[in-house]
Amino acid sequence: MEHKRVTLFAGHYGSGKTNIAVNYALHLAAEGKKVCIGDLDIVNPYFRTKDSAKDLTAAGIDLISPQFANTNVDLPALPAEAYRLVEDKSIYAIMDIGGDDRGAYALGRYAPAILAENNYRMAFVANCYRPLTRTAEDAIEVMREIEAACGIQFTCIINNSNLGTETTEETLVASRSFIERLSEMSGLPLWLTTAEEDLAKTMENVFPLRLQKKIFDLPPQKPQNRPLWG
Repeated sequence: MEHKRVTLFAGHYGSGKTNIAVNYALHLAAEGKKVCIGDLDIVNPYFRTKDSAKDLTAAGIDLISPQFANTNVDLPALPAEAYRLVEDKSIYAIMDIGGDDRGAYALGRYAPAILAENNYRMAFVANCYRPLTRTAEDAIEVMREIEAACGIQFTCIINNSNLGTETTEETLVASRSFIERLSEMSGLPLWLTTAEEDLAKTMENVFPLRLQKKIFDLPPQKPQNRPLWG
């Protein structure tokens, strides 16, 4: 699957979109691409893209984050520089969108330019172990709220189902039915399944995983082309 010039990661709070956005940016940079990542989350002060600033800078990746990010200011504001993500066609732009519809409102101001260029991928990051997205039906509701808030529809799904450090092989296998149902209901292909690198190595013969430490492209698989897992 080819890389799109603009890649957007959105989902429920705590779904892991920031981790994936950062590692995808690092993957693109490792391929020699000029990358700029924008933290558009003006709602949640935790787990910010800015937390990985040193790693991003070391990889030659430009970072755009809300003013006063990682401070005690309650209402950070997006800098004018964020428009570079949609205006500078020489870069690969990564957008880390705030959780749920409240965080997605910030994306709305960039939606017309993104849609006009039509060279984007918007990924819904799903974790079936989060309290409010335990079922495909719940996840679909979150997905539709985000789309309504930002004015852009999702184009694919990322299965980031995990229990943090307690994630096991059984944890990943158990997420199959959830992600298959979500893909079927939404009509969207599964783009990536993620896991920590050590765990992914033990699972590579079970189904194709794409790592949080090293993320690679996975060919699109539409719902009718079962199975979604190798």
